[in-house]
Amino acid sequence: MVKTGYSVLMLAVCSFVQCAAAACADGANSTSSTISTDSTGNTGNTGSAVRNVAVLRSPDRHISVTLQAGVGGTLRYSIARDGQPVLLPSQLGLQLQGADLSQQLSVCGISRPLAVHERYSMAVGKRRQISYRALEQTTTVSNPAGQRMEISFRVSNDGVAFRYRVREETLARKQLIAEQTSFALPAAARAWLQPMSLAQTGWNGTNPSYEEHYQMDIAAGSAAPTQAGWVFPALFKAGANWLAISEAGMDGSYQASRLAPRSDGAEYRIGQPMAAEVYTGGGLLADVAGTLTTPWRVLAVGSLQTVTDSTLGTDLAAPAIPFPPALVQPGHASWSWALLKDDATVYEVQKKFIDYAADMHWDYTLIDADWDRKIGYDKVRELVQYAAAKQVGILLWYNSSGAWNTTEYSPKSQLLTHAQRVAEFERLRAMGVKGVKIDFFGGDGQSMIAYYTDILRDAAAAGLLVNFHGATLPRGWSRTYPNLMTMEAVRGLEFTTFEQVDEDRMPAHAAMLPFTRNLFDPMDFTPMVFGTIPNIRRSASNGFELATSVLYLSGIQHFAETPEGMAGVPAYVKQLLQELPRSWDDSRLLDGYPGQYVVMARRAGQHWYIAGINAGDSARTVTLDLSFAQHQQGSIISDGPSERSFEQRPIKAGKRMELTIQPRGGFLIQL
Repeated sequence: MVKTGYSVLMLAVCSFVQCAAAACADGANSTSSTISTDSTGNTGNTGSAVRNVAVLRSPDRHISVTLQAGVGGTLRYSIARDGQPVLLPSQLGLQLQGADLSQQLSVCGISRPLAVHERYSMAVGKRRQISYRALEQTTTVSNPAGQRMEISFRVSNDGVAFRYRVREETLARKQLIAEQTSFALPAAARAWLQPMSLAQTGWNGTNPSYEEHYQMDIAAGSAAPTQAGWVFPALFKAGANWLAISEAGMDGSYQASRLAPRSDGAEYRIGQPMAAEVYTGGGLLADVAGTLTTPWRVLAVGSLQTVTDSTLGTDLAAPAIPFPPALVQPGHASWSWALLKDDATVYEVQKKFIDYAADMHWDYTLIDADWDRKIGYDKVRELVQYAAAKQVGILLWYNSSGAWNTTEYSPKSQLLTHAQRVAEFERLRAMGVKGVKIDFFGGDGQSMIAYYTDILRDAAAAGLLVNFHGATLPRGWSRTYPNLMTMEAVRGLEFTTFEQVDEDRMPAHAAMLPFTRNLFDPMDFTPMVFGTIPNIRRSASNGFELATSVLYLSGIQHFAETPEGMAGVPAYVKQLLQELPRSWDDSRLLDGYPGQYVVMARRAGQHWYIAGINAGDSARTVTLDLSFAQHQQGSIISDGPSERSFEQRPIKAGKRMELTIQPRGGFLIQL
């Protein structure tokens, strides 16, 4: 629902539009004589080089966005919270083939602020029922040729979003050359960023897959280690304020963006995919015949708790496509490949993992790569029937790739076209398969993003759940496509099974993810090992591992532990994992700092689960306010006296609770 809002600063729209529209009509650049609006809403003709065109404030008036017209007809925006700068004046604009909409711009009009109020539900995410409130204002600009562009800003109590729209009828096609959007951080800001890997590098040319380690607490403006730039979400701290930058509203018509590799003066710019990041023969950048609408540029702003609790990444996504609610079944899954690798993809081992899932009261078993060659369709059908009798659903792996990498795992190249997908998905549905895991995508070009969305729609039509691996960031797709349960796009647990250096870096990496990769979108990290990792010395405790089952949000949580490893845990740990909720009604950050430690509370019904991990080499004591749990009673499972042991004790929630988390340790409270 969108309606006119009266609780926001109202602009002198009528006189402004008449003045600016006249300038647009004859193609003149009106910047030197435009009417400005100051923070009180007064207008006046100013002669300065930079003028405030509009100021829009959040409903609670703590966050403000200022739009400015500057030298050369450029437009810039800035963001402040309680008067403190979060973003300095930053660039706006698009360059299209045949239309430069980044300079020599005149402001043709500004809409009245509108109050936006949307309510929606999510089966996968921080909370089930979400209410989004914001104020929206659209500014229309024109270049000397009279070609127009709209820029819409929304300001909510937890951040800012904006997007561009070009309807220009004089352009038969809107072909993007470059987006000029920038994000200018204050000079002393700090950054937590993941480098983007170079396209078609790495194992069998499968990069980029959003699988690099984060650079933590670096100076804003530090150059990226590769020419591919930095991935979203990007996290910054400017004074007392935190800022997370991402995007949402990807419909397949626009490429996925990132931050460019260079950010001189701490001004980051929107970056573009590399040339190789396309579906074979497809386009790299947006090229549309009708209206060009960019994704929303999303900026969560506020305290670390405000940013971490924000749902802006799905608030700005498109509403859900039709999909039967009864088929949206989040859950937990057994999975052999994490620790046992390729040799385990055989009939008897998969049958054993179905029994394991049934014993754990889990919902699914994932059968991974090469199942078609090592087991075959007919025997998989037998496994599906065997699993169904135990109330376990089967998920099957697929290789997405055509020519964009050299992977040989199969089934391969069976989902490249709509006709192929319809036939294969119908076959799976007839077999009783519940969903698919699709791996090894080629990057972020427009045609590759369209490939993702085409798969999601075709899978939805067949009633199948989806998990993407070797993949891009979801960017709010879990709202738009209810059948999307999770996506990888993270350096997950599997990397710790390859090299000791990854396992040694895992605790700090794990303590980064709730603030970055898992901030808005489901994440298939495939967590939790209690026993041994072959040929690897584990770096974190069992309490740490147990906590990740609640810390990480994934529509289907694929647990890495094997039946043998689970057999060694106490009965109370096994029981907790048998009863662990599949989805959450509410979530909140209680304490933490990116890369160091995190304590998160999640609620399912009347029950709270509170998980904490400490990535440091020394013990950390935290003081938690648990008054929200209304003095509920329960238990805490934490690290025991020996390296791989647990201990359990009763606990009662109070206003203040002091806990000590052991080095590279963790805990899980159930209330």
